[in-house]
Amino acid sequence: MDIQLKEILSRKVLTEAKGYLDVGFTHSLNPYSGCGFSCLYCYVREMPIQRFKELPWGEWVDIKTNAAENYRNEIKKLRKKNKPVNIFMSSATDPYQPIERKANITRGLLVEMIENPPDFLQIQTRGPLIERDIELIARLKERCKVLVSMTIETDREDIKRIFAPYAPGIKLRLKVLKEVHDAGIPTQASISPVLPFTPDFPKVLEGIVDYIWIDTLSIGDGSMGKRSERLGMPRLYQEHGLAQWYQQDLHVKVEKYFKKYFPSEMVRVSKQEAFPG
Repeated sequence: MDIQLKEILSRKVLTEAKGYLDVGFTHSLNPYSGCGFSCLYCYVREMPIQRFKELPWGEWVDIKTNAAENYRNEIKKLRKKNKPVNIFMSSATDPYQPIERKANITRGLLVEMIENPPDFLQIQTRGPLIERDIELIARLKERCKVLVSMTIETDREDIKRIFAPYAPGIKLRLKVLKEVHDAGIPTQASISPVLPFTPDFPKVLEGIVDYIWIDTLSIGDGSMGKRSERLGMPRLYQEHGLAQWYQQDLHVKVEKYFKKYFPSEMVRVSKQEAFPG
């Protein structure tokens, strides 16, 4: 798939946390606009950032070349006001999507954070490229609290191919998540959204995560499932014989199932428990 890349100068890089993230996070940080992973269920497809674009979601990425400089200036201002800085990176893109390998915007932000650390940083990604920056993240962990949250929406590669054909494979994500965990960095498996999985799903996460995060298309798209409906998710489930998985209370059943394998304090559910602090 061809992706239109554009370098831009962003006015700001830290956005005050509102709505879904306003449960302990103070800011979101998106090193890019747009995302090359192009997951079919992504709620950002229904947000203004995409709805007013001529190109489809997944076919454009804006590279915020001044992100690190902006971060430095913005956090210094926040520190002068003695305000806490708990960052979610990222809420509307993936910080380790393919272009990051060349653009190094996320890497540059991590370098800057080591000099000017936030109080807490959650890195939310499905990109195995994060493996490249394990050493940097370990150094940042000495300066502030850090959590690497890897999206593992299912343990079935065939299901992943239906809903996120351009995203990295599940086995590769699990391998890298283990490497991050083995490096002493706190880790989380973000089952977001919950896609159909096998009964053995919890077992593949044992020993490589500190938290399990459960989110669904009904409770996690920012509009109680309406965005997911507009994206055609009920129809897609139906077409593949998966309609029984499209349930309003799916999160309740999945939480109960995972708590059979993990201590209750490890298993958290959208939205009120989104902040691990």
